Amino acid sequence: MQEAKPVLYRILSNTAFQVLLAILAGIFLGHFYPEQAVKMEILGKGFVEIIKLFIPPIIFLTIVLGISRVGDLTKVGRIGIKALIYFEVVTTFALVIGLIVAYVVRPGDLDIAGLTAKDPSRYTSRQEAFSWTDFLLNNSTLRVLVIALITGVGLSFLKQRQRVIDTLERVAHYIFFLLKWVMYLAPVGAFGGMAFAVGKFGLQTLLPLAKLMICVYITMALFIFLVLGSIMRYYKMRIFAFLKRIKEELLLVLATSSSEAALPSIMKKLEGMGCSKPVVGLVIPTGYSFNLDGTSIYLSMAVIFIAQLYKVDLSFFELLSIIGILMITSKGAAGVTGSGFIVLASTLTALHKIPVEGLAFLLGVDKFMSEARAITNLIGNGVATIVISKSEKEFVDGS
Repeated sequence: MQEAKPVLYRILSNTAFQVLLAILAGIFLGHFYPEQAVKMEILGKGFVEIIKLFIPPIIFLTIVLGISRVGDLTKVGRIGIKALIYFEVVTTFALVIGLIVAYVVRPGDLDIAGLTAKDPSRYTSRQEAFSWTDFLLNNSTLRVLVIALITGVGLSFLKQRQRVIDTLERVAHYIFFLLKWVMYLAPVGAFGGMAFAVGKFGLQTLLPLAKLMICVYITMALFIFLVLGSIMRYYKMRIFAFLKRIKEELLLVLATSSSEAALPSIMKKLEGMGCSKPVVGLVIPTGYSFNLDGTSIYLSMAVIFIAQLYKVDLSFFELLSIIGILMITSKGAAGVTGSGFIVLASTLTALHKIPVEGLAFLLGVDKFMSEARAITNLIGNGVATIVISKSEKEFVDGS
């Protein structure tokens, strides 16, 4: 009996266990008391907003300190270029996989009256298309990233460099200390997010789009275990062991639909696994803008789904155009919930053939698929960090 109390205490005090209980409680409330559950939205959104307050300072401090620790500036450029090449190859592969699965399984082949697009040209949207200018000016993560890179490089030439580094390290210590306390609110955020989703949309509303949801989840699972798993295996690591190490972050992302919510802790976990701080500080923040594997898969499948729904035939050249457009628009998606839906709208706008109004069919289930996107994005960025660390010989096994 003396051993039972410590074991029970460890289980109850485990963050992953608390988040899981919160998710189950949210599902229960949303299903049986939907009106009250919808009001819980503020808890989920509030938690994500609090976490997002930490993102800019953490990205800035991590990158600046990372560059200062590297010493050799040519190394920073090499890591950055290698990371961007990796991001583009893997995300393009994800786009193609999503496209192929959607065409083979054909989740949008539903007989819904009045949806055949007899004149697809009449669906030209008046919405604003994706703009690189808007992306570069309005993406706060990218702005912080650029400022941090400039500061880090400038700091390397400063005479009082070590004194500044010591000050920044103290600031980083206090920020992570505050974040540790904020993370105790994770179960609250998880409960609010899940209760709202189930209460708002209801389990029965998923039936018409169940085929698409199943396809998205299975495709992303295959991508994680086959594609990312193969990459990990090439570098003599196992994907299952990696997922076990980041189970708390995966549960947090599952509940909040936001990979940003887990950004600070996943960086700490990767450093604990053996990835060097400079590589983690450069690859993870950059990956949150340019390495969105889950979003890429979802976007390509959703575009084809809507085309099938409206019986719009696409030529091989148009399929290549979709991949080309998505290679650009997918880079405009931030790691927060709902961004994939916005980017999908801009993609359909750029295509000028598939009805943009078809997005209405995805409104009810987009929230539920955003969890899969965010989880895949998180895992993809973690694998990318390990790959770059290994290739740069900046990895020390911390297991």
